[in-house]
Amino acid sequence: MENPHSPISIPEASPKPYKKSFVTTLMEAASLRSPFKEDTYFTSHLKASEKKALQELKDKLMASYGPDGECTMWGIPLLAEDEKADVVLLKFLRARDFRVLDSFRMLQKCLAWRKEFKADSVGEEDLGFKELEGVVAYMHGYDREGHPVCYNAYGVFKDKDMYERIFGDEEKLNKFLRWRIQVLERGISLLHFKPGGINSIIQVTDLKDMPKRELRVASNQILSLFQDNYPEMVARKIFINVPWYFSVLYSMFGPFLTQRTKSKFVISREGHAAETLYKFIRPEDVPVQYGGLSRPNDLQKPASEFTVKGGEKVNIQIEGIEAGATITWDLVVGGWDLEYSAEFVPNKEDSYTIAVEKPRKLSPTEEAIRNSYTSKESGKLVLSVDNTSSRRKKVAAYRYTVRKSTLE
Repeated sequence: MENPHSPISIPEASPKPYKKSFVTTLMEAASLRSPFKEDTYFTSHLKASEKKALQELKDKLMASYGPDGECTMWGIPLLAEDEKADVVLLKFLRARDFRVLDSFRMLQKCLAWRKEFKADSVGEEDLGFKELEGVVAYMHGYDREGHPVCYNAYGVFKDKDMYERIFGDEEKLNKFLRWRIQVLERGISLLHFKPGGINSIIQVTDLKDMPKRELRVASNQILSLFQDNYPEMVARKIFINVPWYFSVLYSMFGPFLTQRTKSKFVISREGHAAETLYKFIRPEDVPVQYGGLSRPNDLQKPASEFTVKGGEKVNIQIEGIEAGATITWDLVVGGWDLEYSAEFVPNKEDSYTIAVEKPRKLSPTEEAIRNSYTSKESGKLVLSVDNTSSRRKKVAAYRYTVRKSTLE
């Protein structure tokens, strides 16, 4: 008989299968995918079958509309034998895997919709959504390759009064959809429609606080309109501040998306917006609310990028500051959660170091720092970023200007 007080060897339980979250699964899938390769639109790069499809689509258009027919899109006559027309036609062909009949039907429906919707003139209309401009959907800057960037954020609609004011009835919803198309059309007006040029935009969608159920109808209609009438107009779709319930949202709009569209997705969880956006957009072009340096009506002075390793403290030294000069600086660290300080160190050995900004902990939601200091004597400014309490590497950027004294 076993001694009841003797140590008992308990066999290890078989580990339970680890159930990954939808976001984790999607992020892993995105990392395994080969990077989305945008079409160059050079006809010389097309396969023989694709060239044939392009010619067949042109022939169908000519047969349906005739040489004098109204067949124009984004100011480009589609029956003209030029490269701009080819770019547009190739977008429709690519969206339907070069199936000519499907592409032709899509193109016909799009032409009819644009005429009925009066899409060519929507960019100049005043639709009265001033409160949404720069908040809900807006064009802002360019990515590292030169694509215009459109930001989308629907978190403001968690406010029931705001939601009712914008989506309260079908008429209001249709007006909002027209405004959203207006934003997109203004972005498209920045494109080149030229082989080897910039022929698509970047979409950044902020999912923070986005109402799930309330925006179902609007989201479905927007996605349907974009898919049907703006093929291959988006080079990359970046989702930031992705919450745990993204799977619900994805199931809502997933059926409206093609596999090619899904291949353009970049998924970034909450707290990782800056480091994700910096991969595609320079810090000076990323809005401050997303961890960048860009503020409304700012001059887009280039920034210097750097990384702060876990357990590391970085000192940025800006030297050569003359007496009476004013130095202004911007500094941001993606996901902050570290300590920051600034001090002025005079050149004279018998002068005291001045604490311009005392050490303080900055939370992950902090926007970029902007400050200035006018020196009474020559010296250098030292900006300190202390990440010694963290193991996580962080992306960062800074820039500065020095304005010399006007006094003699």
